[in-house]
Amino acid sequence: MKTVAIVLGIIALAVVLVTAGIWLGVTWTQGRWGYGMMGPGMMGGWGWGYPGIGTPLTLDQAVERVQQYLTAYGNPDLVLTEVMEFSNNFYAEVEEESTGVHAFELLINRYTGAVYPEPGPNMMWNTKYGHMGRWWGRPGGPMTVTPEQARSYARQWLDANLPGTTSADEADAFYGYYTIHVLRDGQVYGMLSVNGYTGQVWYHTWHGDFVGMRELEE
Repeated sequence: MKTVAIVLGIIALAVVLVTAGIWLGVTWTQGRWGYGMMGPGMMGGWGWGYPGIGTPLTLDQAVERVQQYLTAYGNPDLVLTEVMEFSNNFYAEVEEESTGVHAFELLINRYTGAVYPEPGPNMMWNTKYGHMGRWWGRPGGPMTVTPEQARSYARQWLDANLPGTTSADEADAFYGYYTIHVLRDGQVYGMLSVNGYTGQVWYHTWHGDFVGMRELEE
C-alpha cells in the first residue's frame, strides 16, 4: 500500500508540474499577446487541421452542412452569416438574429462534412455558448474592450508577429470576444480573436491557406 501511495503521489506531482509548465511557459513567452492556453499548431495534432483524402466538399455543400447542423441545434434564433473555405477546413460564423450578436464559430471538415465547434476563443472565451467561457472569460456583462480597441490590439499583435499583414476594419462581436479577419495585400490571409475584457490576442492557426468565402447576411 505504501508503494502504491508513493507511485500515485509521483504521478500527481508530475501532472501538477506539467500543467504549471504549460501555463508558465505561455505566460512567460507570450505575455499579454499570447495565443491562449494552447500554442500555434497544437490543434492540428487533434486532427482539426490536417487535409484528408478524397474529393473535398464545395462551398455550397459546406453551407448546407452548417444549415443542417443549426436545424438539429434547435434554436430558430440562430442564423448562418458567413462561411469561409481554407485549405484545412471550412469556417462558419453563426449569429443571433434577434440581437445581431455573433453567437459562435464552427469548423467543417473538408472531406467528411462533419461540423463541430471551433477550438480556441470560441470555446475558451465565449461567455454564453462556449464550453469554458464562464471560466476563462466573464460571466456575462458588457465587454470592457471596445471594437476600436480590439482592432488596435490586433494591429499591434500583427505588427509584432506577422509583419506585412493588417486587420480588417470590422470586428465581429461575440459574447466575450471579437473575431477579426487578417489581411495581406488587401486579401484575406487568416483571422484572430481579441478577448473583450483583457485585450489578449489569439491567432487562429488551424485554418491553413484562404480559398474563398460566402456571406449569407441579407
